[in-house]
Amino acid sequence: MTRMSRIKEFNLPDLGEGLTEGEILTWLVKVGDTIELNQPIVEVETAKAAVEIPAKWAGVVTRIFHEAGVTVEVGKPIIAIDTDPGAGDLPVPSAESLAAVQVAPAEGAVEPGMLGSPAPMANRTPVLVGYGVREGSARRRPRVGTTSAPAPAAAPAPVAPAPAVPPAAPVRSGPVLAKPPVRKLARDLGVDLATIVGSGPLGSVTREDVQRKAAEGAEKPAVAPAAAFDGARERRVPVKGVRKLTAENMVASAFTAPHVTEFLTVDVTRSMKALEKLRGRRDFADLRISPLLLVAKAVLLAVRRHPMVNSSWSATTNEIVVKEYVNLGIAAATERGLIVPNIKDAGRLSLRELAEALDELVRTAKSGKTPPADMAHGTLSITNVGVFGVDTGTPILPPGESAILAFGAIRPTPWVHKGKIKVRQVTTLGLSFDHRIIDGELGSKFLRDIGEFLTDPEAAILAWT
Repeated sequence: MTRMSRIKEFNLPDLGEGLTEGEILTWLVKVGDTIELNQPIVEVETAKAAVEIPAKWAGVVTRIFHEAGVTVEVGKPIIAIDTDPGAGDLPVPSAESLAAVQVAPAEGAVEPGMLGSPAPMANRTPVLVGYGVREGSARRRPRVGTTSAPAPAAAPAPVAPAPAVPPAAPVRSGPVLAKPPVRKLARDLGVDLATIVGSGPLGSVTREDVQRKAAEGAEKPAVAPAAAFDGARERRVPVKGVRKLTAENMVASAFTAPHVTEFLTVDVTRSMKALEKLRGRRDFADLRISPLLLVAKAVLLAVRRHPMVNSSWSATTNEIVVKEYVNLGIAAATERGLIVPNIKDAGRLSLRELAEALDELVRTAKSGKTPPADMAHGTLSITNVGVFGVDTGTPILPPGESAILAFGAIRPTPWVHKGKIKVRQVTTLGLSFDHRIIDGELGSKFLRDIGEFLTDPEAAILAWT
């Protein structure tokens, strides 16, 4: 068996929803490990979630292309596997095959025709299906140890008196060569790699080069900063993955959908008593029952009365798309940022099934294992800000949705009940909606019905179902 037929390079797959890249969080295997088919080998964070990727082949790991912390494009190799380790030592490749693999194509070279086309396709780079093509010839970064390496610098001349004017810094003719950990170190230290003359192979920048440059900057006398500024006590957090996607979505939503928010304060004393009854039932004893369950049920029943709330605006066809199913999103705060997984077709679930789905959704989100498919195609959402002790808020709509409900903290509050002031359990709801689809009347009726259910859930269920 030849070397190339034994060694399989596993590329980063498209993890769903047209994602183009992922950050390697943790390698679950190392070089030399024997792995099985479908064994999890790496944890990758995409713009949607952190997912474990299983092995495509069984065998022995021979190479890991990228360290943890590196962002890799979809379709790029991440690991190499020897699929027939029992066949003995790998044959040593010939110099000709090494040159064929390592030498980058000459500038202006064209790729062969795609899909078996006999004609070459000049100035086009083949890409994954669904991403289109990128104009311009394919370029590769020079690799260490190839025949294209520049000749070593000539030996230095005998020591001479220093010139009156210092020599100009060498002009860099290509991209900066540096390994991912070196690039990360440079970012952390605030060092521009383009200002460094590398001392490594092929002029690559090393860790020592970056540290030396950072030390030089520290030694320079600095101008005394203003009293309100202290850069040494600032921390920069890279915006990537889930946090980056959330930021992009929120900006897009805020500036495309005209938001309106209404508020309603509700006496939920009877809802809290109903929860205690549920917790005492045998069929709910193994589930975590919280007020969010009744809020979710109230939203689902209110949608039946006002189906236009569960819709989206199509800018391409200039239509309102009313959904006959409810994929109920529940906002969840995780270590990697805010995500909104949704319960598919939640309107068809019984109260017990809805409780199970909420329990599973929260548990999966806290573990950081929510798959991208669980966050796609939401139609209506709830954000439970009450768990943070907040009364309510004006939430921004998830893209493609027309309404989101903020559920605030439940507090003992003086309240007029049956003509007397009593201490009751009270909460405040905030409903944001897309004013292109939902006018003030519809939004108000929808919010009113949710409040009516929470005021007396047992009576509402009997009357509405």
